[in-house]
Amino acid sequence: MKDLERLRDRDLGRAAQRAAARFAERAAASGLIDVGFAFVPSPFGTLLVAATPRGLVRLAYPDCEPDELLAELAASVSPRILESPAMLDDVRRQLEQYFARRRQRFELPVDFQLTHGFTRRVLRATADIPFGSLATYADMARAAGSPRGARAAGNALGANPIPIVVPCHRVIHTGGTIGGYTGGLARKRLLLRLEGRL
Repeated sequence: MKDLERLRDRDLGRAAQRAAARFAERAAASGLIDVGFAFVPSPFGTLLVAATPRGLVRLAYPDCEPDELLAELAASVSPRILESPAMLDDVRRQLEQYFARRRQRFELPVDFQLTHGFTRRVLRATADIPFGSLATYADMARAAGSPRGARAAGNALGANPIPIVVPCHRVIHTGGTIGGYTGGLARKRLLLRLEGRL
């Protein structure tokens, strides 16, 4: 009897997952999702990625609390949020290729709406740093139009809502030391090793 119950529960669970996926696909096709999110495996654990119709808006490391992050997105972008793995298939595929060293450049639209002013300018400049290259905080400050704002550029990079894709890990101190990283120095070192810089 218990085996039959387990089979029934398993089948119901799969049916519910298929129904949820169909619902998400229809909602996305009808333009009813303002923010779709999904979970993507990585060498760091499971990442949460979120996108709007304009592009990737958030990538969070595993130590971020998903419910809190989704509540922040609901407050700052839109409450019309739905788990929609199909909407983020391209993000998942490109991240997998990057971690497997089969991709050196992300070809994803990015939605910078969670950033403003100087921070946005710094992150846009950071997005242009090529794979395998490094820049300094001073370089990013100059690129954002504030040549004496290296410390402010560091703060802007620390607020990057889309790490890895907007490669703030490629920014180091002028003297060549690694600097800081919101995701933690171990993650920064791993990303730089993956790109052949350590």
